[in-house]
Amino acid sequence: MTDESDKPGEERRQKLMKAGVAVGIGSAAIVAALLYASKVKPGRKK
Repeated sequence: MTDESDKPGEERRQKLMKAGVAVGIGSAAIVAALLYASKVKPGRKK
């Protein structure tokens, strides 16, 4: 009986965990792109 009542909570926790990991990876990618862009800009002179 407790196994059935834990299922929705466990599924929700797994979805939130996956969403959190995705947000973390996305944030890291954005930071890396910004750092790369800031390093490239000074060298590009016309």
